[in-house]
Amino acid sequence: MSYSLAELAALVDGELRGPAGLVISGIAAVDQATPQDITFITAKRYARLAATSQAAAFIVPPEFADIPRPLIVVSNPYLAYARVAALFAPPPGRWPGVSDQAYLGQGVELGQDVSIAPLTFVGDRVRIGDRTTIMAGCVLGQEVTIGADALIYPNVTILDRCRLGNRVIVHSGTVIGADGFGFVPLPTGFHKIPQLGTVVIEDDVEIGANCTIDRAALGETRIGKGVKIDNLVQVAHNVLIGDHSIIVAQAGIAGSAKLGKGVALGGQAGIVGHIELGDRVQVGAQAGVTHSLPPGQVVLGSPARPHREFSTINAHLSKLPEIYQRLKQLEERVNRMASPLTEEAES
Repeated sequence: MSYSLAELAALVDGELRGPAGLVISGIAAVDQATPQDITFITAKRYARLAATSQAAAFIVPPEFADIPRPLIVVSNPYLAYARVAALFAPPPGRWPGVSDQAYLGQGVELGQDVSIAPLTFVGDRVRIGDRTTIMAGCVLGQEVTIGADALIYPNVTILDRCRLGNRVIVHSGTVIGADGFGFVPLPTGFHKIPQLGTVVIEDDVEIGANCTIDRAALGETRIGKGVKIDNLVQVAHNVLIGDHSIIVAQAGIAGSAKLGKGVALGGQAGIVGHIELGDRVQVGAQAGVTHSLPPGQVVLGSPARPHREFSTINAHLSKLPEIYQRLKQLEERVNRMASPLTEEAES
């Protein structure tokens, strides 16, 4: 599929600087683009490549509007790139209708134009909304609900009574609704606590590959609207994640923690249980958060500290060998000065 440069400029609400009828057939990185592709520039190091790039046209911010090539000038080139890329992205494959190799339990309710691929198990009383795609090898437990326009990639497991909203995307290998980690310690071992709750995932959430979102002990584990979760993330029982938060790969959130709206957790961050992170809190990569944080705070390190405090401590750490040597020299000088006084007192 091809588009004119003018059509693309209108799509991204950008300023066209070049031939309106220039035909664009794809999108690629600035150093890999062909004469049929459009590319985008977000930083000076990429702008230098424009002179040698074979791209037909460029999406640029205003500061690079003087590049002598066909341009679409926008305030946010990364967002414009995402919108243009969506035009050229191949749609995910859909099985036509419901495969006769899929198992559907009793009382299943399917919306219009639902796709269910072979080797999928759909339990009793499951409800699936219009235009939702369930790819091969998925398991949907009893009374699962999935909204409209959802996309469930192969080998996803969604266990009993979990509820997913509209336009939810779940990538391969993810398990939603496994038992939360709850045990009573006894002298003879551990006694399992039944996990009677469920998981609720609201509209427009995307969950990466091989994530685990545990059902609540009682009540709900809830993922708010528009939340984006990277691969290999653990969300424990009764966790609440506020709308439009983002969780990066290998982060772990312990039971009953509450995250406000717009929270960002960096890769491998850890959040202990039963604490609250206020709206817009940012937690750096590999940080360990052990106490509640007020809205808007930025923390780094383990244990996590406010950004400025962590930076000061970290800057001093590199000087510890020098400080140690100076302290050792001072100690030796003090000992030498004290020696004559000690000898005089003893005599």
